[in-house]
Amino acid sequence: MELLKKLCESGGIPGQEGKIRNIIKEEIKDIVDDIRIDRLGNIICYKKATEVQDKKPLKVMLAGHMDEIGFIISHIDDNGFLRLQNVGGFDARTLMAQRVKIYGKKQIYGVIGSKPIYILNEIEKKKQLEVKDYFVDVGLPKEEVEKIIQIGDMVTMDRDLIELGNCVNVKALDDRVGIYIMLEALKKMKNTHFDIYAVGTVQEEVGTRGAITSAFAIEPDISIALDTTIANDLPGASGHQKITILGEGVAIKLMDAGMLSHPKLVQAMRELAEEKGIKYQMEILPRGGTDGRSMQKAHSGSIAIVLSIACRYIHTCIETAHKEDIQNAIDLLAVFLEEGHKKNFDWDE
Repeated sequence: MELLKKLCESGGIPGQEGKIRNIIKEEIKDIVDDIRIDRLGNIICYKKATEVQDKKPLKVMLAGHMDEIGFIISHIDDNGFLRLQNVGGFDARTLMAQRVKIYGKKQIYGVIGSKPIYILNEIEKKKQLEVKDYFVDVGLPKEEVEKIIQIGDMVTMDRDLIELGNCVNVKALDDRVGIYIMLEALKKMKNTHFDIYAVGTVQEEVGTRGAITSAFAIEPDISIALDTTIANDLPGASGHQKITILGEGVAIKLMDAGMLSHPKLVQAMRELAEEKGIKYQMEILPRGGTDGRSMQKAHSGSIAIVLSIACRYIHTCIETAHKEDIQNAIDLLAVFLEEGHKKNFDWDE
């Protein structure tokens, strides 16, 4: 999983996804027919159908978002401490005493701190901290900090990928694992009747912005978003609250707060998984959304679905996913790209 490690450990917050874009370009250049980067920063990789058909190939758009939740520097105080503006949604409870990377003129490290608990009053002790309550300490005076860092520089959490039992644990699985699945499925598949547009999208975490523009440009017939989802398979959760469970396979999304998956596409994915012995689970996510919602609505619309990876501790620096679920997702996507043309996606009564 060296590629997944490289993707996850690299920094790329919304609007600053260049490092991830370069990794994708290098990884995919020999297996696609064209690569272009649009004005917003999406990388769009085109692979034409390899099998001759009687009619024009359907266009399939795959999307994994390149951005991770993170911060930009918003202020440098007189003592060299940095203040942060979050870019994407963090659970602020998880930020205390974390190490971060700051991408200035050179990369440096910092630690997140706040007012020491020993001097908090009773009211302060009960207050839930917000991003604005934290600062970053880089161990330098202001004059030294300003030689390296400026307002707007990118900040990400600092966590390397480790194997945790049967799982991987790292920052930014959301959604570097989606990029990884897309790349590995394209490598795995042999032939396809589809024209495939594999897109690394930008700015998903601040409103699926990259998916909007790229889907309008591509006008896909079929849209497949690749993303993480909540695994609430934790102590205290009842069965109906779990959403997904680590190790139970790739999650085929039925709905989330932003979209309803096309029922025929859901059926096709289930049938292919069962035919090929690929482990899967069904997902209903009551809150949140993915690039799928924007792909589904572009121009006159497309039939859309999301293939998800169950993820514990999502939107923290210790996101955790099961290695077999990731492989199941690669296998199912590759099979769909090879054999999905045999399925019927038309609406019926």
